[in-house]
Amino acid sequence: MTQELPIFPLQLVVFPGESLNLHIFEDRYRQLINDAEAEGTTFCVPTVIDNALLPIATEVRLTSVAQRYPGGESDVRTEGGRLFFLEDFWKTVPGKLYPGGRCRELEVDFQEDPDLNQEIVNLTRQIYLELGVDKTVRNAKDGFRTYDIGHYVGLRLEEEYQLLTLLNAGDRQRFLLEHLRSIHPELREGKRIKDRALLNGHFKNLVPPKW
Repeated sequence: MTQELPIFPLQLVVFPGESLNLHIFEDRYRQLINDAEAEGTTFCVPTVIDNALLPIATEVRLTSVAQRYPGGESDVRTEGGRLFFLEDFWKTVPGKLYPGGRCRELEVDFQEDPDLNQEIVNLTRQIYLELGVDKTVRNAKDGFRTYDIGHYVGLRLEEEYQLLTLLNAGDRQRFLLEHLRSIHPELREGKRIKDRALLNGHFKNLVPPKW
């Protein structure tokens, strides 16, 4: 199914089911958040890498406005949902300040092998223990899925985006297992894991790209 949606490009990856906290300060995205709050509008967040807009995007819905500031800025809580392929992009939606695009919904396979997921959980916990990272990872039987740790196992932004593009459940599991088996906690991956774990839940103050 193809539909037209507002677009909020950011230099990050949003995974399905992920809770994302954002600090909104630009006029165009303040307007987008106002529309989302007033009308229930969802929007797509495509990843930007090296100033290039990548085509796989995650639909995001506003769950709450945590704080409003006198100057019009706000802290908002959002949640990732469906995946879309961005077929067309407009710098502004007619009558609005923010961008938009034509988006085609992608079918994601969520049927992950529970035994492979438990292996992923065990490896992740072992790495966290070696690094002294205090972060809970639920068991496969309790609903763990690969997206849960996409930001917290030392993947670079390009690798997080690659994980997002893997629509097949088995492909995602194999990708993460290969990565986890290659991690050396004393090297750069360990620092990335620690840094991301500390930032979990913070409101991200990101500057959207200007084309």
